Amino acid sequence: MAKIVWDADGQKYYETGTRNVVLYPKSSTGTYPNGVAWNGVTAVTESPSGAESNPLYADDVKYIDLRSAEEFGGTIEAYTYPDEFMECDGSAEIVSGLKVGQQSRKSFGLCFTTVKGNDVDFNDAGDLIHLIYNATASPSERSYQSINDSPEAVTFSWEFTTTPVEIGSVTVNGTTKTIKKSAILTIDTAKVLAGTEGAQRLTLLKNYLYGTDSSTSGGTNTTGTRPQLPPPATVIGILNGTVSNLPTA
Repeated sequence: MAKIVWDADGQKYYETGTRNVVLYPKSSTGTYPNGVAWNGVTAVTESPSGAESNPLYADDVKYIDLRSAEEFGGTIEAYTYPDEFMECDGSAEIVSGLKVGQQSRKSFGLCFTTVKGNDVDFNDAGDLIHLIYNATASPSERSYQSINDSPEAVTFSWEFTTTPVEIGSVTVNGTTKTIKKSAILTIDTAKVLAGTEGAQRLTLLKNYLYGTDSSTSGGTNTTGTRPQLPPPATVIGILNGTVSNLPTA
């Protein structure tokens, strides 16, 4: 045991930045098999809601405080978006170059990275990889202004909501826990790297999320893999060491 120490060197943490954003349109089978880079993202805002207090009274006193279900949503802000997001934004391309709006909106997954910093390593203390599942975007307002002596690029903004996905039971170090459904996972890369085989496990996760290139070594050809958003159970398996290979498909 040791006495509490406040503001120790290396313990003043903060988060900043948004980068390496990947869009994963949801397939008809409920998977996210084809990730694409989303360039020009300026901000991703996570906005949990719900979990509101609902107190019950008995015998003239507060008996118990029930909480409503928690929901997860947020906002994406960007200067542009990939063509693959059109269906998620309620648009469809009829012929090349002709887009029509007010169509059905496709669900999608999202991956983005923020920086974890502290007072010693500053912005090199690690990364936080955020994985969002089963999101749908709402229509967004777009303001087009005349070019003037203070030009600004149009900024797009989409609010999104999510439907949580199954996680199930998780066994870690012999202890099994039942995890409720969720639409958001966050991976602290510094903690992963500090664990057993952390570098290999983090590399495997990134290879899932970002894909791999085809390569030739010693006369052997290795086929690259496409970027995909693995289900929560697979993410847990990768970081727990029970999943060690990339998918073949």
